[in-house]
Amino acid sequence: MLRIHFTAEDLNRLRVAALPDPLWDLVHALHLLQNRQAALVFDPWRREVREALAREGLTATTAALARLCPWAAYFPDFLTPGQGIADLETGIDQVLSTPRRRLSDELGRVFAGEDDPGEPVPEMARRLAEGDVEALVRLGEALRRFYAVAVAPYLGDVRAAVAADRPLRAEAALEDGADGLLASYQPELTWREGGRVLEAEYPVTRELALEGRALTMIPSFFCVRQPVALADPALPPVLVHPLTPEPGWLLRSRAVRDGSAPAGGLPVAQLIGHTRAAVLDALGRPMTTTQLGSALRLTLSTASRHATVLREAGLVRSERRGSSVVHRRTPLGQALLEGGSGR
Repeated sequence: MLRIHFTAEDLNRLRVAALPDPLWDLVHALHLLQNRQAALVFDPWRREVREALAREGLTATTAALARLCPWAAYFPDFLTPGQGIADLETGIDQVLSTPRRRLSDELGRVFAGEDDPGEPVPEMARRLAEGDVEALVRLGEALRRFYAVAVAPYLGDVRAAVAADRPLRAEAALEDGADGLLASYQPELTWREGGRVLEAEYPVTRELALEGRALTMIPSFFCVRQPVALADPALPPVLVHPLTPEPGWLLRSRAVRDGSAPAGGLPVAQLIGHTRAAVLDALGRPMTTTQLGSALRLTLSTASRHATVLREAGLVRSERRGSSVVHRRTPLGQALLEGGSGR
């Protein structure tokens, strides 16, 4: 269990990153290639990325990066230096500027925790731990090349997911302040408002006191199941949380990228109409009526009317949150979209 302790002043300093952080997405993408988590959502991406890595001659490079950054209870903090840094090169510059002492400490902790302590530490890791300039340059190039294959082709989906998530957080903060913002991250996080403690399932037990430091919430497309924090409590605190893309996101994205999307939009539009099909498609993520109208350029009354019709048909579920009504597609609505689009 991870428990983050807030004071009233800490709540006032809470911030949400406006854009995806490329190095956090890179690290989580690297972890997804080492596990089978969220198979329904990410297995098509895994197959596509592994094939692309092989074509680019990056299979060995990826394996070396995975040794440096294993999917484990601990991986080195220096690979994710940002608090929502939006530029890859800026992030890599910070990685390569890591002090030698910190490189040695963090990499030593990685390899001290390996399952087979008799396995030799890779030469690249030894040289990095020594602060070898050539090894650092090679690490930067490996990070760039992996990112170009595993993350960059999917940036449209990553940015769209972040853009869809941000209004939900903003509305929660506007309605109920920092308490409402933190409560909006359920079920991945639990906000104990009375005790001012934010809790999350975690592979190790950790207590983190902010002590006047600003906590940055960072959304990540490739983070799954549970949030992630830096291991070193002395570093500026961040909490990376999953965006949880819908199953089938890659097929939809690929259809747009290669031009194979059906002409005239979603085929299900022939059954329920183009506007309602667009509303149903948009509601793969929860949206208020206002957000839905803004996303589809509909008036508030029109968005509300279409959501009502879809709800009465069992295709959308609506629930009141404070002064707003939040809508989301139901499993029946999902089945209709999939059956009508061949996803």
